[in-house]
Amino acid sequence: MANVNKVILIGNVTRDPEVKFTSKGSAVADLGLAINRNYTLDNGEKREETTFVDVELWGRLAEIAGEYAKKGRPVYIEGRLRMDTWDDKASGQKRSRMKVVGENLQLLGARTGGDAPSGPRGDHEGGEAPAPRRTASPAPSRPYTPPAAPHDNDDDIPF
Repeated sequence: MANVNKVILIGNVTRDPEVKFTSKGSAVADLGLAINRNYTLDNGEKREETTFVDVELWGRLAEIAGEYAKKGRPVYIEGRLRMDTWDDKASGQKRSRMKVVGENLQLLGARTGGDAPSGPRGDHEGGEAPAPRRTASPAPSRPYTPPAAPHDNDDDIPF
């Protein structure tokens, strides 16, 4: 029987990621994600529900998240589900928690500048990101020359 463990999420980061390093030097980041769902009841009443998900990222993804995935920023995460279980030290009971282990991360929304002031969602306060500054004159444009096409021979097609 085949098994699939795949999760795709788009949501907003709920807190700045906490990046730690293992004893072997691998980066690991924990971040929270809020995913909103808007729907309408049969009587026309609009509702919104929010699901909060814990996400764990490893290696370079953890470092990128620590640097760029700030609270409020929208992100796209692909990953897999993992069940963490442990014994609660206070009560002695078994505890468990479902977590997403991220295998791909894409930062969504507008980029923000390094020194530019940012609002609560990481956007610039003026609403739009400032235009980038040029530090050097652009290279002269050259016309595109496509690569030479290989000689087409229908006899080489295997069907």
